[in-house]
Amino acid sequence: MLRTPAWATTWTILRLVMAAAIAAAIIAQLIASVTRSAENGQNIATVVANFFSFFTILSNAITVVVLLLLVGWHLTAGRREAVEPRGLAVALASVSTYMIITGIVYNLLLRGVQLYPGTEPIPWSNEVLHLVGPLFLLLDVFLAPRRRALAWNTVWIIAAFPIVWVIYTIIRGPLVTNPATGEQWWYPYPFLNPHNFDNGFGGVAIYIVVIAVAIIAVGSFVVWWGRRAGRRATAAS
Repeated sequence: MLRTPAWATTWTILRLVMAAAIAAAIIAQLIASVTRSAENGQNIATVVANFFSFFTILSNAITVVVLLLLVGWHLTAGRREAVEPRGLAVALASVSTYMIITGIVYNLLLRGVQLYPGTEPIPWSNEVLHLVGPLFLLLDVFLAPRRRALAWNTVWIIAAFPIVWVIYTIIRGPLVTNPATGEQWWYPYPFLNPHNFDNGFGGVAIYIVVIAVAIIAVGSFVVWWGRRAGRRATAAS
């Protein structure tokens, strides 16, 4: 069933619906954050920059773009292709990894922790971004048709964005005043805030290493499964 044209069309529709749901969740939370911040007299530019500094927001936003590109591909050249183009396959493997990691980290470490992306999270938006979206991308790994078998070095491409994001976060953190509390620093997550640890960045480093290992592990699994599914797709074409 997973290799039939009907299933490819069905999954494409589901990808479009998921992209719309994630986009709606991001926009709703952004509007709520900006509105509340304006009411409180906070610096809107800082609030918006902070909003788009959350890994959750970035990974979900990139996922929307990739899913829409996949929908466009299916509606055009994709109908005649047995597997995804290499660039789209790498992008999909990347966002799948980021979303799965987002779901794992949030639900294991951050559920119940108030992160305040400008205001209190909207419940339905929060669940779409941290649970529904990650679960869909996990299902996408297993159920999406026409997977391309990628080289193992794709794992390092997948890891590049989180590395850049961590460097950006650590550098930016002490340069930003928290618009809500007035603290002379701002970090999107408590485990990246050196002020939360007795040994400062030593505690942060431990979390970074653990999450880096998790990203490489999940990325390796996504690539492995894609190689497995991709070989079947190629053999069936």
